[in-house]
Amino acid sequence: MTTEAEKARLDALEKRIAAAKAAHEPPRSPKADAHRQAQLAWRMVIELVAGLMIGFGIGFGLDTVFGTMPIFLVLFILAGFAAGVKTMLSSAREMQAKSGPQATPAAPAAADEEED
Repeated sequence: MTTEAEKARLDALEKRIAAAKAAHEPPRSPKADAHRQAQLAWRMVIELVAGLMIGFGIGFGLDTVFGTMPIFLVLFILAGFAAGVKTMLSSAREMQAKSGPQATPAAPAAADEEED
């Protein structure tokens, strides 16, 4: 069993270790953050275009096989678009969860009520 003195020493040691780690971390540059945001934007664009292209390929293939040219092409392009948007939204949620809770400005509700 650990005593209160040992717990206090361990807490102090953990604080010193955390301070030492923070001192040795490289500072984050704004340029790196801008590159990260651009990378995320391109990822979302690629996901949307990939969904469209896969839908186009499946639709064109089915239309060629069955001889009904625009029907499956249009349906699967729309389905690919929907799948791409769904994937984009899930990526956006994932990135938002990774970035952590950020302060968002709350809209003043009282100002809307006073207009009456």
